Amino acid sequence: MDYNFSDDLKAIREILGYTQFEMAKQIGVEQVTISRNELRKTKPSSQLMDRVYNFAFDKKIQLNRLKEMLWIEKLPLNHKLLFHGAKGTIKGSINTYVGRINNDFGQGFYTGETYVQAISFVSGFEGSSVYYLDFDNQNLRCKEYFVNQEWMMTIAYYRGALENYKNHPIVQKIIKDSRNCDYIIAPIADNRMFRIIDSFIQGEITDEQCKHCLAATNLGKQYVFVSDLAISQLKIVERVYLADNEKNYYKEMRSSDSKLGEDKVKLARIQYRGKGKYIDEILV
Repeated sequence: MDYNFSDDLKAIREILGYTQFEMAKQIGVEQVTISRNELRKTKPSSQLMDRVYNFAFDKKIQLNRLKEMLWIEKLPLNHKLLFHGAKGTIKGSINTYVGRINNDFGQGFYTGETYVQAISFVSGFEGSSVYYLDFDNQNLRCKEYFVNQEWMMTIAYYRGALENYKNHPIVQKIIKDSRNCDYIIAPIADNRMFRIIDSFIQGEITDEQCKHCLAATNLGKQYVFVSDLAISQLKIVERVYLADNEKNYYKEMRSSDSKLGEDKVKLARIQYRGKGKYIDEILV
């Protein structure tokens, strides 16, 4: 799916109150370039897109956030807008087999609840973009997780940290429950959070310490599609361009949030020390 550059260019220009000539002067191109691109008479170059989207972001126009708001308003009743941060381009139809087997819930198509969430995970990659998706959840089986022992151990299993316990009845139930559904709603666990979970699996902290450490590093929820039926009710509605200036903005924001989260984790380790159970007390 291509970017909606023609509509975006016109929207940016009109938000700023510029004529085509004024817009062209601002970004250093000829007026005819603006005209032809707005009329879709030419395919935009990567250099032109880069100039336009970076210029808009520098002018405090958060176009992709505005689109998020508008898409939410346009969706049919009981539909949900979801977001997929892609390091490149989605080629062909979306499916449940593209994800790595050691993702949070194994293979599946992973999405998030907000644009900010999606761009934060791909802001460090050149050529990355964010896809907006319309999800109709009618007649689907959902498994929802919360920040608790079940979620922690499910993440640990799929990320390969419970190999020594894979035949334990509790772990077998975890596996079964995580696939007896069409899609999953769960807190996101990035690599920083998995290191906390791994500390629990290694017997360094209790489940209570782990739970409160993870709650302190909340990144929002993810929707993971694990069945073909669920995928059939998920439709890409737009792909949006990520300007370098915008990606840098969100990289800095995530870095700042990460520091705050790390301090909260240290505090949670101290406050809940000795409370709860260690892994070998749970999987006896």
